[in-house]
Amino acid sequence: MAPRLQLEKAAWRWVEHVKPEEISLEHVELAYRVNLPSCKRGTCRRNCKGNPNCLVGIGEQTWLGDIDENTFHNIDDPNTERRVKNSFVGLTNLGATCYVNTFLQVWFHNLEMRRSLYQCQSYREHNLEDESDYEPQTICEHLQYLFALLQNSNRKYIDPSGLVKALGLDTGQQQDAQEFSKLFLSLLEDTLSKQRNPTLHNVIQQQFCGQFSYVTVCTQCSRSSARSSRFYELELNIQGHKNLADCILEFLKEEKLDGDNRYFCESCQSKQNAIRKIRLHTLPPTLNLQLMRFVFDRQTGHKKKLNTYISFPEQLDMGVFLEGKGDLRCVYELSAVLIHRGVSAYSGHYIAHVKDPCTGDWYKFNDEEIEKMEGKKLHLGTEEDIAETAKSQTKKPKCSKGYHCSRNAYMLVYRLQEQGSLDTTKLTVEVPDFLKRLVDRDNHKFEEWCVEMSDMRKQSVDKGKAKHEEVKELYELLPAKDGDPYEFISHEWLKKWLDDSTATKEIDNSSFLCSHGKLHPDKVGDCKRISVQAAQQLYNRYGGGPRLECSSLCRQCVEQRCRVLRLKNQLNEDFKEVSNLVKRTPSEDGFWVGKASLRSWRQLALEQLETDEQDSQHSNGGETNGQGPNASNKEFSSENSEGAEEDMKILNEDIVCSHGGLRIIENERKVVSAEVWTKLKTYFPNAPEFPQNQQPCQQCLTLEQEEKDNEAISKMMAQDQKNQLPNLFQDKNRPTLSKWPQDTDVLYIVPVFFVDEWKKFIRRPTKTSPVSNVGNSLLLCPHGGFMFTYESLLNGDTQHIALLWPSEWDIISKLFIVDQAISIRLCQESTSAGPAPQYTTQPDLCWECREGFICQQQRDLREYAQATIYIRKVIDDKADANPEPNASSSDPEEDKEEAPKAEEEIDPHFTQLQNGSKRIKLDENISTGSVPALATNVTKASGIRRSTRHRKLRGEKALIVSANQTLKELKIQIMHAFSVAPFDQNLSINGKSLTDDVATLGSLGVIPESIICLKADEPITDYSVMDDVLQVRMPEEGFKGTGLLGH
Repeated sequence: MAPRLQLEKAAWRWVEHVKPEEISLEHVELAYRVNLPSCKRGTCRRNCKGNPNCLVGIGEQTWLGDIDENTFHNIDDPNTERRVKNSFVGLTNLGATCYVNTFLQVWFHNLEMRRSLYQCQSYREHNLEDESDYEPQTICEHLQYLFALLQNSNRKYIDPSGLVKALGLDTGQQQDAQEFSKLFLSLLEDTLSKQRNPTLHNVIQQQFCGQFSYVTVCTQCSRSSARSSRFYELELNIQGHKNLADCILEFLKEEKLDGDNRYFCESCQSKQNAIRKIRLHTLPPTLNLQLMRFVFDRQTGHKKKLNTYISFPEQLDMGVFLEGKGDLRCVYELSAVLIHRGVSAYSGHYIAHVKDPCTGDWYKFNDEEIEKMEGKKLHLGTEEDIAETAKSQTKKPKCSKGYHCSRNAYMLVYRLQEQGSLDTTKLTVEVPDFLKRLVDRDNHKFEEWCVEMSDMRKQSVDKGKAKHEEVKELYELLPAKDGDPYEFISHEWLKKWLDDSTATKEIDNSSFLCSHGKLHPDKVGDCKRISVQAAQQLYNRYGGGPRLECSSLCRQCVEQRCRVLRLKNQLNEDFKEVSNLVKRTPSEDGFWVGKASLRSWRQLALEQLETDEQDSQHSNGGETNGQGPNASNKEFSSENSEGAEEDMKILNEDIVCSHGGLRIIENERKVVSAEVWTKLKTYFPNAPEFPQNQQPCQQCLTLEQEEKDNEAISKMMAQDQKNQLPNLFQDKNRPTLSKWPQDTDVLYIVPVFFVDEWKKFIRRPTKTSPVSNVGNSLLLCPHGGFMFTYESLLNGDTQHIALLWPSEWDIISKLFIVDQAISIRLCQESTSAGPAPQYTTQPDLCWECREGFICQQQRDLREYAQATIYIRKVIDDKADANPEPNASSSDPEEDKEEAPKAEEEIDPHFTQLQNGSKRIKLDENISTGSVPALATNVTKASGIRRSTRHRKLRGEKALIVSANQTLKELKIQIMHAFSVAPFDQNLSINGKSLTDDVATLGSLGVIPESIICLKADEPITDYSVMDDVLQVRMPEEGFKGTGLLGH
């Protein structure tokens, strides 16, 4: 279609020879461009704004296909947030707070600690009658409220942000979990010591505190000196050990003090050699054993994680390690295992395996997710490592019965085994009444939220489905047929109607009016001409105006004005009366009304009346011609656009089918009395009326049968075409240019897009439309010349064409519309060396467009985005020995193919499919350039997936890159794919080294499907070492500035 400016000039060209008094209807229609040809889908890439008959490219593409109902909402099922019966409650990870969550779950399952915290008094305990939101103040209040929620909440997981915020922790920075445990218990101990209840002062010491002493013995005089100390956990070195007992023995082993480290003996009054060791005197009921997995590496200057396996028992007899225990029983049972997933000290994830003290069952606590560990899943301390390479994995040692092995456990929690019969009262922990009320209040809020989310989800789906059906029905009715009545409607409104992201407002044509209330000729470019049937349904559903019919008169303005003033005051009384009448059963024949309409008719009527009032006021107020529309409409347009926030619909639209009849779904409507209908009809005079005895739409009932009949016709057509062209469909006995057939001197050419679309129809005649046009213009330039030479077709351009035998061309000429025949002919030309074959095409080649096409292809190779390249790792300047095709490539599953048979000749321009057929490759990177007809239509219209398969070798990996990406960014991708640090990578392409890290891949000659060779100087197989070295970190400050250190 011509540009908008040319259309406007053509619309007024007749004024040069026609006087005003001689203007006829023909001239008026020329001015309003009524008879301009309409655009068809597929021929227009974007909407022609100057053509009121162009209804393509206004947003209809989104709605004309099938849509999943989940796209109508982004709300998850709220019941997935509900706690499962007899399960535990999880904790939300606020970013990097998994280390906090694991300890909170372990401490929650310490029943004595939980019971003691519940006894802490809050000064706000007796001031909760005002139902105000409870905000804990102290650490004890935060912890007891959190424990109460973990015990009685209906939520699947709760938010610990109150406690985290009170501690002043950075939610985005992962901290040392062991340090957190020490500091938090110290802070809690200090807080409990200030409680009024004296029994709470020593809770932490009673639960976690033991005592040992450092004993030093002088080797000269045998004098012994001891220094007592308390501990809350034992820090055990695991380096070089395989089991927990060895770690404890090393903790208690003797240490020789000699040389510069000699001991000053008080008896000898001089430095003497000595022996120092640790003696355990008392152990707490809860024994925390810290496994020192995170150590400082002096060589790298960074922390690193020791990923060695340590075995530990379910029952631990500490009596053998205790000094002077006597008859004291010291058997401990394993109650929790805290785990760090990941091979690096600077990243990873914390998880806890905790034993339920009431049932003895084990559970995995992974932030929000909680899983019971039983059967084959009961492997304590075992979790999958994050980002671990296959080479760095070590084989897990076998464990005896009652023992477990872990390379990730960093803390073991043991509980002292009870002697005698188990006291069941100790397993019950009652939540205080004031905390129960707080939890009940939170549960009530949660239930209200669940109901609200469920309602919002259902409303969104219902609204989306209604909009989908509405667009599919109405878009087919939009085009106005020649000679039929029509109306103009706002182009902008049609776009917003089809835009799901914006709420559809009432139709507003007021800005297109002149001072006489008619369509202003200068505004016709902003309107679209549609059929009366479509306009009627749009106005019925969305309201608005004024309606711009054939006469461009708004007939409703005067009629609506009087009705608005009379009915506005009557609306409230009628609403109450209708609400009461609807509850009664109609005593006589009534009328059908949509249930959705009954729920919202008051609001709809109010908005309709207010809008109609504004419209009538606006259409009656006019200025001088040429100034009125622009001057008066600005104020109205802004008012109207701000005031109309909800969809403007008409009563009973929800029970009208696409044919204007009664919808067949009965549960969407309700029978009301004649009295109710009369009231509603007053406000909605144009609402569809359906008496109770009205039969549902017969057309809807027969649609299914009609669809079946159409499918039968399509199947017959497809079968007939398949029988006439069997070899073309099955890709059998196809002519090739590389070996010209002997029995013919001419072959015909059609676009491969035509053949593929035809095959789609043959395979699925009921799902796809039949092909009617060959479309050879796709292969021609704008001048009508052919775009390919014989040599280019031999070298790869066959991906755009399909060759036909003359007999096949005769059949295709009869079955389909042929816009231009294209053939290639073999001629024998006499030369001094004898006859030589010469190939000519009809139409002839257009050299000018051919050169532009080649230049554009070269440009596309340097300007690409999201393209695939391949990295091949080499050793000693040679590829890995015995390279084999990799069956598990990174390509999508649908792209995988069987290896072709060895004896078959492989055509490099084709991709061999599993069924033996061939698919021609199509380059998606061709752009417009000098040949828009070829470039755009072949690539865009066809939508055929590229099939340039690269047979990957073992040790080769595919990466997605862009032309403007730097070499340094590529090296980082290679690092994650091959575990080779950037400074150890030597990259080359076609024998040329790539060394400039700041250069872009496009400037370095890296094009799609390139193969880059990677040679590693010193391959790093330990991912954790590489991650630690390359980790960009600020100086570690730990918990400095947080509440754990008193700040």
